Amino acid sequence: MSALLCIASGKAIAVAAGLFTLGWTHSVEKIEWRERWAVTEAGLVLEEARVKGSGAGMEPGEGARREGGWWIWRPQTGPLPRLVLAASGATVSGWTLCDTGGCRELGRRSGEPIVLRPCTDGEADAGRQRTAGQ
Repeated sequence: MSALLCIASGKAIAVAAGLFTLGWTHSVEKIEWRERWAVTEAGLVLEEARVKGSGAGMEPGEGARREGGWWIWRPQTGPLPRLVLAASGATVSGWTLCDTGGCRELGRRSGEPIVLRPCTDGEADAGRQRTAGQ
């Protein structure tokens, strides 16, 4: 059974599927960026990154290939215990998180950072019960 992703902002926690994409528009270059992540027992694993162009801090990674207007590559990083997404409200867009249940925008308005992390067993059980009840 795959691990679930917990999305925490302030005191609220939402649960998403174990595979997700995270997308945003670069605040300076106004270029779209997407990453595909897996939630594992070891942590969050970045499986693929893609960017529509290049610019300040947006150079495609090693081994990148061009496909359908995107630079696509597989970053060589280890599992992370969590991702912290800023919610300044001062950028071009929020973060778009998509999973099997659809897409949601996070952090568009100024607020506390959003933390993405693997759920604990209790949170995962509660998330599965909520999903089954829909």
